[in-house]
Amino acid sequence: MARATGKSEAVYERLKGDIESLRLRPGAKLGEIQLGEELGASRTPVREAIRRLAREGLVDFVPGEVARVAPISLGGVRALFEFRMLLEPRAAASVAAAGAADERLLLPFRTLEQQLEDFDEHFRAQDAAAQARSYQEFYDISEDFDQALIGACRNPYLARTIRDLRSQTVRLRHLSHSGPRRMLTSLEEHRAMLKAITNGDVQAAEAACRHHLAQTLQALIESLTSQDAAFGTDIHLDVAG
Repeated sequence: MARATGKSEAVYERLKGDIESLRLRPGAKLGEIQLGEELGASRTPVREAIRRLAREGLVDFVPGEVARVAPISLGGVRALFEFRMLLEPRAAASVAAAGAADERLLLPFRTLEQQLEDFDEHFRAQDAAAQARSYQEFYDISEDFDQALIGACRNPYLARTIRDLRSQTVRLRHLSHSGPRRMLTSLEEHRAMLKAITNGDVQAAEAACRHHLAQTLQALIESLTSQDAAFGTDIHLDVAG
């Protein structure tokens, strides 16, 4: 049983990573037999991993068909960010307030500030090809910021809800940072959020986070619209989701 559980976890992590990085495109079929052969796993751990991903909203089950990677809907993206704008600015404000009272909470954010400065200097010194290869480093810093925010949030219900949305938001990250200009803009937005939090400025932290989410949503709308042909029918430019 332990081996099956461990194999299921490994398959889950592999599929989740491929979906979040868009190596598995929206609408891609997830046949249990084919995936089992590719991943060296039996159908049981593959089936368990697919069901787990379905609960997270990354996989859709279509009656009479194999499971597929969930499509990306423009309406769904808007709804997601509308919800995030209710949650994450409030979390940033609460962390700024808590950090002003307890300096120890700010240690990971101060570390991230320095990492961001180092990345910025290194990124700007590179040519375009090298910059494109550096995106993952920024994604890692951004992910560390999000996790630090969740970890420092004093409201466990708020933190849990934000954490539960991570699977949906991570796979959109590769679409929102569609070029070096947006990358540098996002970097400045993260710098503003970090500065506000480490300064204990509650209002600035909330405003900086809301601005970042609004700018990210706009970048996503532009990216999804331009990439519609590349994704085919698995990007739905609808309103309702």
